Formats: sequence, C-alpha cells, structure tokens
Amino acid sequence: MLFTRYACTLLSMEFKHRLKQLLDAKDSGNMTALATHCGVSPQAVQQWVMKGLMPRKKRLESIAQYFGISESDLMYGGEAPANLGTSVVISHHDQKEKSKEIEIRQYNTGGAMGHGVLLRDQPGVIQSWHVSPEWIQKNVKQHTGVDNLAIVTGFGDSMRGMFNPGDPLLVDRGVQTVEFDSVYFFRVGDEGFIKRLQRIPGEGIIAISENKAYKEWTIKPEMDFEVLARVLKVWCSTDF
Repeated sequence: MLFTRYACTLLSMEFKHRLKQLLDAKDSGNMTALATHCGVSPQAVQQWVMKGLMPRKKRLESIAQYFGISESDLMYGGEAPANLGTSVVISHHDQKEKSKEIEIRQYNTGGAMGHGVLLRDQPGVIQSWHVSPEWIQKNVKQHTGVDNLAIVTGFGDSMRGMFNPGDPLLVDRGVQTVEFDSVYFFRVGDEGFIKRLQRIPGEGIIAISENKAYKEWTIKPEMDFEVLARVLKVWCSTDF
C-alpha cells in the first residue's frame, strides 16, 4: 500500500511538470484554450498544473488529443511534437536518466505571445540546446530563473561586431523593463529588434546599434514598445 501511494505521488508530480511543459510550448502557459477544448474551467486546468490533480480517463484522452501526442507520452514523457510552435522554455526532464540535463529552447516569436514578431533577415533558427546545470551555474551568472532562459538566433547586421546573423544569443525572458542600460530583445509594433538600450534623462530610451553604419534612434512614448528579454550572452562566429 505504501509503495502504491508513493508511485501514484511520483506519477502525479511527473504529470503536472509534463503538462506545464506542454502548455508553455504550445500556449506560453495560457490555460484557457486547453480548458475550452476539454470542456472544463481554466481553474480546473490550474489544479492539474499547480497541484498535480489527475484528470479522469476521458479528460486525459482529451488533453493528449489537444497536444497531438499519445496518452502514454502525456503521462510518462516523450518528445513534444514539432507542431507545438517555437516557444523557447527551459525544461528539466523528469526522467531519472535525464535528471542532469537542461533543455533551452527557441524564444517564441509567434502569436501565442499575443504579438506576431517579425525578425527581419533571420537566417534560420537554433531550436534548442541541451546543457548541464553546471554549465548554467558557471556560465550564466545573472538571470531571473532557469525557466526564463531562452535562445534567440541573431538576425540582421546592425549588431555586427557583437554577434553575426545566425549566431546564438542567450536571453532572460524574466526581464521585461529597461531598468538599466544593457542589450535587450524588444519589439516596436510587430518588428523585433536587438539593440543596446540607453536611458537618457529628458530624452527617453535610445536604441544603439553595434554596427556604426546604423544611426541610433529614440523609442518615443507613443510607440508600441515592449521589452521581450534582456540579452545575457552572445557568441560571435568566425568563418574559416
């Protein structure tokens, strides 16, 4: 009896983490669409995710159908299907054999964010990394949480000298305001940018390119401006 209870508890914990991972990937954590599909309230979905309450068999089938996976993958793990979108989240694998592996995925620039963000001249994307917790600890000194780390693939040539188009950038999605001067991933309207943002008293926020062929410009109060993440690390590639 004790073993059965322990096994059920483990299954419940794995289920809630798995469900959260799938929700983050498909809907950026929003529970409304899944709730509608399953015919339950968003509060019910929240109970599944936050407390690990197990849905009935019929609900499990509906959840698996929503994500386009098998019920077995929903309960016990497995690779998320490609059609979940391009959300970039950090996911700690629950399986014991992968307990030391962290997956960093591509930042979602699609409609699930609420805005479809256009990244001009993006030469393909880096979809994910697999790193150890030690790599995070020793190489990423400041971040708001492992779950907020994501990859943005460099685009355009305005930041040449810092990184090249196609190079990986590690960003922190937990930073959504310009509290100090740094390099940020942000949008104005539906267009995405990576720039150094500098606050100038009396003028506002100045967007500065690393490539001096590009002029700096001011982010004005009337602009539809949103900080998506702060850039933590960049890699600048060299062709041989």
